[in-house]
Amino acid sequence: MTFDYDLFVIGGGSGGVRAARLAASEGGARVALAEEYRMGGTCVIRGCVPKKLMVFASAYAPAMVDARAYGWDVTAGGFDWSVFRAKLDAELDRLEAAYTTNLQKAGVQIFNARAVLEDAHTVTLSSGERLTAKHILIATGGRPFVPERDGSDLVITSNDIFKLDELPRSILIVGGGYIACEFACILHGLGVQVTQMYRGAQILRGFDEEARGHVAEEMRARGMNLHVGTDVLDLRAQNGGVWVKSTDGREAVYDKVMYATGRRPNTDGLGLAAAGVTLGRWGQVQVDDYSQTSVPSIFAVGDVTDRMNLTPVAIREAAAFVETVFKGTPTRPDHDLVASAVFTQPELGSVGMTEEAAREREPIDVYCTSFRAMQTLFAGRPDRVMMKLIVSQATRKVLGCHIVADHAGEMIQLAAIAIKMGATKEDFDRTVAVHPTMAEELVTMKTPVRAG
Repeated sequence: MTFDYDLFVIGGGSGGVRAARLAASEGGARVALAEEYRMGGTCVIRGCVPKKLMVFASAYAPAMVDARAYGWDVTAGGFDWSVFRAKLDAELDRLEAAYTTNLQKAGVQIFNARAVLEDAHTVTLSSGERLTAKHILIATGGRPFVPERDGSDLVITSNDIFKLDELPRSILIVGGGYIACEFACILHGLGVQVTQMYRGAQILRGFDEEARGHVAEEMRARGMNLHVGTDVLDLRAQNGGVWVKSTDGREAVYDKVMYATGRRPNTDGLGLAAAGVTLGRWGQVQVDDYSQTSVPSIFAVGDVTDRMNLTPVAIREAAAFVETVFKGTPTRPDHDLVASAVFTQPELGSVGMTEEAAREREPIDVYCTSFRAMQTLFAGRPDRVMMKLIVSQATRKVLGCHIVADHAGEMIQLAAIAIKMGATKEDFDRTVAVHPTMAEELVTMKTPVRAG
């Protein structure tokens, strides 16, 4: 059978773009890609990139307070959201154009349309075209999930934050994951009165218990109104805002209510089930170790598979897909020891096992320290840094590393290299400290605080 393309990619996010570009430029394939909204996907347009720029913006007010403590005569004026928003939009436009240009340079044909599967080798576009491909890659990512309830039409999600005409004076953020916590810190830093509610016992489920507790304490110390073990009971429009009653009996009116209560794969209406593709409970595309679905010609990468929802992971999955399908080298994407960072204030960097998970698997030693960093101590801030290593008693390998500190994301990237290589605690001990730095504590902790 003759096909229009060797590969048709549905979705122009990080995973889809990488797969399309590599398949065309390195795999010699005839490739097309359909994106119904904006090239760049969640990360570039409504996720990692704009969020991190907002993180930077939110850090300047406390930095100026610190500057005065260091002798600088500075005064912060008000934050101008309209100025920042205009520059943010321009930067996202630039990145989107770069993604499009790189695809075109590789020879990928782009369709600015929604693509729906007709069968194992055919897609139908919203523009009316019907195209065939030997292989189809689903890379449609995910979307924020808002529970259906009375008043759900009154709330916004993380997608909407970047498009606000003006910042609210007050906001309630519902949820306890990294998106909820990051935006709580961002908006607080920009001068918004932030309240956060999470129905669980502690924020940042899935991260190390000690580390997530440390983040929660620091968030409260910096002025965020964080409530755990509580949820929204009722929502109503009132006086231009949203009246909220929570399960602990609190009642308040907020300018905005943002739900960050998880994400769902973008598979609705794509024709996947009709084409024979097996989906999971939440609509995620079920794939094997090589990202192949239950239909041999259809593959999927990134958040739509709900394996490990991180942009660099989607990119690695896309590269492994191209190696497997177009270069003849079967390659499994490596999901082991993937580092991550939560851009709260302070940040949380994590790689490897939590203390709780490691203790369930084998006997461990836990090395942990908490201290006031030189920079913030001099400025008179009470902030505390936490450094933690989880070590196997049997092999002495470092099984996990968890850092709560300013710039923890930068530190965990470097620690992840050593841990990925199988470094032992003694390898850390043999490394001479860089002084004076926060990170030197990772190589100066000599005595475990506990065993497990």
